[in-house]
Amino acid sequence: MIEKVLTQKSEFKCFSDIDRLYNESFTLQDQPKSGRWKNIAGFVTNISNNIQGLPRFLEKLEDSIGLRFSPPQLFAKDRFSWLRDEEMGRQALAGVNPLQIELVKSFPLMSNLDSEKYGPEESAIKAEHFNHQLGGLSVQQAIEQNRLFVVDYNDAFMPYINKINAQKDRKMYASRTLYFLKDSGTITPVAIELSLPPSSPNFQGSKRVFTPGQDATTHWLWTLAKAHAASNDAGFHQLVNHWLRSHAVVEPYIIATHRRLSVLHPISKLLLPHCRYTLEINALARQLLINAAGVVETCFTTGPHSMEVSSYAYKALWRFDMENLPADLLRRGMATKDPNDPDKLKLVLEDYPYAADGMLIWSAIQEWVTEYVSLYYTDPDSLSNDKELHNWWDEIRHKGHADKSDEPWWPELISKENLIFILSSIIWVTSAHHAAVNFGQYAYGGYAPNHPCVTRRLIPEQDMDSNEYRELLQNPQKFFLSMISNKFQATYAISVMDALSTHAADEEYLGQRVQVNWTADPKAIACANKFAQRVKQVERIIDQRNADAKLKNRNGAGVVPYELLRPTSGPGVTGRGIPNSVSI
Repeated sequence: MIEKVLTQKSEFKCFSDIDRLYNESFTLQDQPKSGRWKNIAGFVTNISNNIQGLPRFLEKLEDSIGLRFSPPQLFAKDRFSWLRDEEMGRQALAGVNPLQIELVKSFPLMSNLDSEKYGPEESAIKAEHFNHQLGGLSVQQAIEQNRLFVVDYNDAFMPYINKINAQKDRKMYASRTLYFLKDSGTITPVAIELSLPPSSPNFQGSKRVFTPGQDATTHWLWTLAKAHAASNDAGFHQLVNHWLRSHAVVEPYIIATHRRLSVLHPISKLLLPHCRYTLEINALARQLLINAAGVVETCFTTGPHSMEVSSYAYKALWRFDMENLPADLLRRGMATKDPNDPDKLKLVLEDYPYAADGMLIWSAIQEWVTEYVSLYYTDPDSLSNDKELHNWWDEIRHKGHADKSDEPWWPELISKENLIFILSSIIWVTSAHHAAVNFGQYAYGGYAPNHPCVTRRLIPEQDMDSNEYRELLQNPQKFFLSMISNKFQATYAISVMDALSTHAADEEYLGQRVQVNWTADPKAIACANKFAQRVKQVERIIDQRNADAKLKNRNGAGVVPYELLRPTSGPGVTGRGIPNSVSI
């Protein structure tokens, strides 16, 4: 039975077919496994062989008995929540990719792309599309009150749409999703723009705007539009915020730490827990995840153009000084400087779980790094005379990120404050940033309709002469399922998400050290113990927030609590825990 799922382009006929992945066991015994299914086994086997204790999926796969996926958190909490507009808004703040939402500061929304190649710079979303959803406010009033937000993938994907759509069974738009902050403190999507670039003299591109449905047909059109927007989000999450920003770019930090710093150097001792297993897992990813015809090319709409998207994002978007949480929040307009304390931030949205919990973690990291660094760099000369440290930073900047080495935004290693900033940023990315975008993959992506990796059809125009539109009217559920991942793609993707969301039995979490005798300096040990206690305090605060009924983005009937930045976890797929390093 499962062999048919994995080797044929069979479709889910109804949503119950998807539910059966979590309710029924599939037997692989006495069946030859397909080549791609072997890739999953190989990937997980390699992880298990290289990193002790990972993942539980291997036992299911290799024993070939009773393969059944555990219900993802979202599905287990409320199997219908993915259909609600408020849940889409909640996930923009507390899901697996809460790093993209931005405050709208001006309207209309604009593109920075060449209009001759990609169509008009101005978004097609007009005030009349959503004005009636603003609770009596005008668009300008909503902007002035910080109540309009956007998740904008127009410029990220538009240059690749024609190449992607030329593939068989791949169809994609570049999306923009506009959100409004309601009086309840939650945000809801009020308009989605799906755009195609010009592709021929006979097609000069299109910009279609969808709004919440008012009848059965427009409701389904809105649901299809949300799926395309969610698929854009799934692709950007995996290719940029996950692979690029927390796996690929940290390799120079790790290599330079091993090459340029003695194991006795205090900064080496500080950073080594944040280097654990990363090069190994990245090597495996290049073999089986991001390789040609690997998991990403098979299971994501971007297909063979996936690494082009990552490369473009690195060139156009990545900069070291923006990879820490405060700078990222300020850049996106999601926080402002606190007028009463310039060293602190004030969140634009109080109930923004990723940002609220993240700032607790960032502050704890920064405090720990400050105290530790201050033990060894007591005056300007102690820093300026540290040749090892300067060689380390020089290698990161000029060899590890050579193509960006001349950018003016690199912090100069000329003060203790800059060193603290550099180290805190590295530790944040390798620990909390990665945890936030990795360990919720199965919770939110494990149920394909919620965060589909693949879209295979465009949305038909409302034209009765269109066979596709008539197909939609006749059976909208079937059309929806034919638009997202088929059985093979869904099973393949969620198998890997399950593995990648798994904590090892020997995981080392933020504030912990596996190597007890990592230093002989009692002052450093005291600082580390203080950091461990601070992390435990943060964990208690997060638990209290998740129990607060006023915080609707993390509490309520069927709502998944936000625990991705809760520092500790047990082994397995838990949806919580911050490992010290990018270890999976």
